[in-house]
Formats: sequence, structure tokens, C-alpha cells
Amino acid sequence: MPRTGTCTLREHVPRRAWLVTTLRPSRPSATLAAMITRALAASAAVLALAACSEPASPPEKPAASAAPEAAAPAQPAETPAAPVDAGLQGGTDQWKQVADKQDHDRLALLQDAWKQALREANHEFGAQIDSLGMVAVPDAALDKQVPAPGKYRCRTIKIGSMDGAGLAYVAYPFFTCTIELTPGGDLILTKTTGSQRTRGLIYPNEGDPKRLVYVGAQAWGEEKEFPNYGQNPERNQIGVVERIGANRWRLVLPWPKQEAKLEILEFRQ
Repeated sequence: MPRTGTCTLREHVPRRAWLVTTLRPSRPSATLAAMITRALAASAAVLALAACSEPASPPEKPAASAAPEAAAPAQPAETPAAPVDAGLQGGTDQWKQVADKQDHDRLALLQDAWKQALREANHEFGAQIDSLGMVAVPDAALDKQVPAPGKYRCRTIKIGSMDGAGLAYVAYPFFTCTIELTPGGDLILTKTTGSQRTRGLIYPNEGDPKRLVYVGAQAWGEEKEFPNYGQNPERNQIGVVERIGANRWRLVLPWPKQEAKLEILEFRQ
């Protein structure tokens, strides 16, 4: 498990220049360390884990007659242990050097994924989409700011059916996520609980003032380890990390490999 907000700023001296430079134009002199200090001071205590679980992959499609939130309770899967070098991905801060061509193409079609997913979901699940507020607004991203290390409540929302046969909207309960800043300067996002878990790096996105890029991979069911990106193409994930409110973020995954046209991981403190 990654450490969550217990290290001093001296222990967290990043090697990556982008992490020590503020991403907020209005505050050119602020450092990531100062941002982290303020964020950690405002962090809430860890909330209780929801009792029900997301489906393990390859997941069964929820029954059309059942509400997505009514999944049968199950014991949360044991948090998989990360390989020693998980998430380091070559030590580069350039996501384009890490992601494969298929994922480059997938990310380039982000707006198309939003458009098709929302069009499909709004036919039958318009009220649910509206209830998500800024989470489901394509252009909701605010000024870019690095999420602070610590524990977060997070939930997965799947919009649009990948093959047109399943539900066009599925929202799961809140689970636990963490953001870890390693001594070497890697910013790692991990969804630690639930039967579909993810772990990967958050990268700067040159030329985009509001979005960071996530490159990672999924662990399924009771697996004890996270695969590294590229180890199993079916598990690879790529998306954008956007701030949508105070201590509130979303990871948007366009054209995921399973189930949906668009997948959102909302995480908040």
C-alpha cells in the first residue's frame, strides 16, 4: 500500500520539474509542496468503505430490471500489492513516451466518447446523468492543480454501453482511492478497494492548461498484484485527470476496454 500523507515535505522532494512548478497561472510562485501542505491540512478523516462491490472483470452485465446501485453485497477484494517498480514506467514525465499507439488514439477521441456516451445514456437515464452535476459535464475542468497526496473517497460511473446491449448508465458506491507522491517525484493514483481496481501515474499534459494524463492498469477480482502498464494490453488504461471542484476530481477514461463508452472515476476528500 502506498503511504498516504504521512511523510514530511523533506521526504517528498520531486525530481520532476513539473511537480515543483505551480499549475495555477494566478499564483506563479507557489510550489507543489505548499499546495500539498494546504490540502493535507484540510483533508477529512477516512470515511467508511461501502459494503457492496463492483463486479469483477470480465464483469457480468447488470440486469436491465435492476438498479445499478442494487448490486449484491460482497466482501471487498483484498488490496493487491504493487510490484516494486509499479507505476514508475521508465522514470519519464512524458506520458507520450509510455502510452502505446492504441491508447494515444483512444485519448484523441475523448470528446467523441463524451458525445456518444451521453447521447445514449440520456435516452433512458437522463435524471441520473443530471444528478451527477459537474461530474458528467464534458467541459467542467477547472484550472489545473495537482491533487494532494492522501486518501480519497472514489466511485466509478460507466456511461454508454460498449456494444449497445448493456445498460447505458451504471454508478457504483464509493470505495477508497489514494494519491501518493513518491520521493522520486512520481504521482501515483490507486483505487485500492472494489473488485475493479486501478493503479498508475499522473503526468503533465503539455499544451493543456486544465488536464493531466493518467496512464495505468487494472487489477481484477481477488488478484494480489497490479499489472504494470503494457504487461497485458486488455488491462491498460489511459485518461485525463481534471479538477471539477474544491478537493474534487475526476479521471475520465474514453473508450475503456470493458463495458462502457466512457468511464469516470470521481474522487474527493
